[in-house]
Amino acid sequence: MTSLGGAEARISSRVSPPHSLQRRMSVSGVNCRVKKARAQEGGPGALPAGQGVDDRDEELRRLRKLTSEQAKTIEILKKATAFFAKDSDR
Repeated sequence: MTSLGGAEARISSRVSPPHSLQRRMSVSGVNCRVKKARAQEGGPGALPAGQGVDDRDEELRRLRKLTSEQAKTIEILKKATAFFAKDSDR
């Protein structure tokens, strides 16, 4: 294994433990736990009731597929627009 020299030290010095981040962000551990509990109870940013990780993954796949289909449709419409614009110039 080769040593990266000072790069490892620079990277490790940039990584802060969670409690350090909490202090720098002026967020207490209690506040973090309260926010996590609210999210688990259905607070802002939580998944709708009864929706688990699998449902979320399925929704993400569905939305990615829809986005892909829409991108293809947009490409076809751009080409059609260029074709008809060229045709109307004649």
